[in-house]
Amino acid sequence: MLVAKVFPRMADIPQTEWQNLSLDHPTPILEWCWLQWLEESRSIDRAHGWTPQHLTLWRGNQLVAGAPLYLRDHSWGDFVYDFAFAQAADSHGLPWYPKLVGMSPATPSVGWKILVAPGEDSQELSERWLEEAIVLAKKLGAVSLQFNFTDPLWSDPLAGLDKHWSRWSHQNFLWTNDQFQTFDDYLGAFDKNQRRNIKRERASMVTQGLSLKMVSGDEIPSHWFGLMGELYDRTNSQFGPYAARFLEPEFFLGLEAIRPLLTLAATFDGEDPNPLALGFLLRKGPTLVGRYWGESRHIDDLYFNICYYKPIEWAIENGIQSFDPGAGSELKVRRGFRSFRNVSLHRFFDPAAGKLFSSNIERFNRREEQTIEALNQAVPFKQRPEPH
Repeated sequence: MLVAKVFPRMADIPQTEWQNLSLDHPTPILEWCWLQWLEESRSIDRAHGWTPQHLTLWRGNQLVAGAPLYLRDHSWGDFVYDFAFAQAADSHGLPWYPKLVGMSPATPSVGWKILVAPGEDSQELSERWLEEAIVLAKKLGAVSLQFNFTDPLWSDPLAGLDKHWSRWSHQNFLWTNDQFQTFDDYLGAFDKNQRRNIKRERASMVTQGLSLKMVSGDEIPSHWFGLMGELYDRTNSQFGPYAARFLEPEFFLGLEAIRPLLTLAATFDGEDPNPLALGFLLRKGPTLVGRYWGESRHIDDLYFNICYYKPIEWAIENGIQSFDPGAGSELKVRRGFRSFRNVSLHRFFDPAAGKLFSSNIERFNRREEQTIEALNQAVPFKQRPEPH
C-alpha cells in the first residue's frame, strides 16, 4: 500500500532513502545534500519565498518516489519568467500566487522529475505522485501547479497525454562534448575569427600574470569556502535588484562539510593564497553544472576563462559529456554554447488564471523557438548547429 507524505524540510527525509531514488539520475541538482543545505543555510526558506512541501510516496518504511516541491508567493529565482503573466493577472483582479513549484531552487538547470526507486514501476508511481501533488496544491490553495526545467524524457510524454497540462518552452545554453579529445579539438570547431579570439582571451591570463586551476573535494583549501561567499556577494552587489543573489553566507561555509563541487581559482602566478576569483560547479558522472562565481576586482577576460574555457578544458580531460553554464548572457553563444529548448509544465486550478495563460502561451512559445533558432545560427562554428 502506498502512502503519500509531505515533508517541510529535506533534512526530515532520510538521506540514504533519497539517494536511492536519485542514484541513476544524471543531474546533481536533485541530490539530497544540495537540496538540504540550501534549506539548512536559510538560503531557501519561507522568508525568501520558498516554503518546502516535499512530496514523497512510501511503501511501508521504503521511500519509492519523491520530488522537491515549494510553495511560492513570488517568482524571483524560478528563472521561468512569468512576471508579465503575474502583472496581467493582477491588473485584471485575478490571482497568480501562491503557486506550488517543482524545481531545484534558484537553479536554472534541466533535470527536474519525479524520482522513482530502482526496480519500481516508474509510470505507475509518477501517475500516483501527480495525483497526490494535485491534491496537495488544492489543499494549500495554490493557483497553479508548476514544474520547471523538467527532464524532457519525463515531461514530454506527460504534456502530450494530459490535456490539463500546458507546456511552456524556454531557451537554455548547453555545451556538449562532440568527441573532443583536447581543447584544441574544441577550438577547431570554430571559424577562423572566433578561434583567434578565444586564443587571445586565453593567452591574456598569462600576459596578466594569472594562473588558473581546478580543484575538487579535499584539495579545496578550507578558507576558500568563506572567501567564495564574499566574492559571490561582492560580484552580485554590482547588479542591484537584478543580481542572482540567492545564497546566504552560511551556505558557502557549510560546503566544506559536503564538498559537492569543483572549485576554480585565479591567482597571480599561483602565489597568493587568496584567489582573485572563485567559481564553483556541480558534477555528477558525465554532467557538469556551473552555478556561481565571484571576483575581487575586474580583470580583462577573467570571466570567460573562469566560467567557460577552464571548465570546458577540464570537462574534455575528464570525459564530461555536457556542461550547463546556467542562465543568462548571450556571451555564451560566441564561446560555443548551443541553445536548447527546456520545458516548464503548468496546471491551473483557477479557471480565469488558466485562461489567461492558455490564451497567450502559444505566442510565447513561438517567440522562444525563434530565439533558439537565431541564437544557434549565431554560434561561430564552421558548421551551424541545428536547433533542438
